[in-house]
Amino acid sequence: MKSPSEIVASTYATAETKSSLSLINMVLLGFLAGVYIAMGGTLATLAGGGFDAAAAGNPVLPKLLSGFFFPLGIILVVIAGAELFTGNCAVLVPAAMQGKVRWGRVLLNWGVVWCANFLGALFWDYFLVYLTGLMEPEAFGTFIRTTAETKASLSWGEAFVRGVGANWFVCLAIWLATAADTMSGKMMGLWCPVMAFVVMGFEHSIANMYYIPTGMMYGAEVSLSQLLLDNLLPVTLGNIVGGALFVGALYGWIYRRSQR
Repeated sequence: MKSPSEIVASTYATAETKSSLSLINMVLLGFLAGVYIAMGGTLATLAGGGFDAAAAGNPVLPKLLSGFFFPLGIILVVIAGAELFTGNCAVLVPAAMQGKVRWGRVLLNWGVVWCANFLGALFWDYFLVYLTGLMEPEAFGTFIRTTAETKASLSWGEAFVRGVGANWFVCLAIWLATAADTMSGKMMGLWCPVMAFVVMGFEHSIANMYYIPTGMMYGAEVSLSQLLLDNLLPVTLGNIVGGALFVGALYGWIYRRSQR
């Protein structure tokens, strides 16, 4: 596997590739990442949503089951190839700090990819979850509605801080996957931190593009302003801090001298 300094060095080439993507490829790859994360969210919902009776005496059980299956999405993103806003929060920063890519290109990537992730998640939410009736069984419908309403009811500060925690874990997962040179190593590196943030209840903006809109489609009492302003906005800002500052910038600064 790569050493910590080699992980940082390897992000430079990745960042240069990402920052030079054409707009159409950035949108298409971002769309795919939104779909993939929503795929993982759907599997996690089905795994965790059918244990209401068992959860009464063991409330962590649905979280463990959801966390076990949710990493499918990020595994598809990294191994199949796609542009995920939250991962890019960390990956692009060390190269920008070294002047290898322009900060303007970093911000463009973040903005375009975030929007494309949202489109991909909504596509999956509506056509592959809502129209197919996957959440119509009562256990699943209750689970997704409760999840959406709980996320939308967080205070702005809670949503922000939980966003910091989620993307700290997600970007560490990207770091571990970058360190590994085998597919199995990459999958394990991605799986452990992502499962951890799900079980702990942290907030991931792209995952919430699946959970909250799907809950709304199935009758959750969540308004559009709650989705966008009360959850996605603070969670996205928290994700930027958790990934760009605590992973990308911190490791980029620590190993900056070894890369000159």
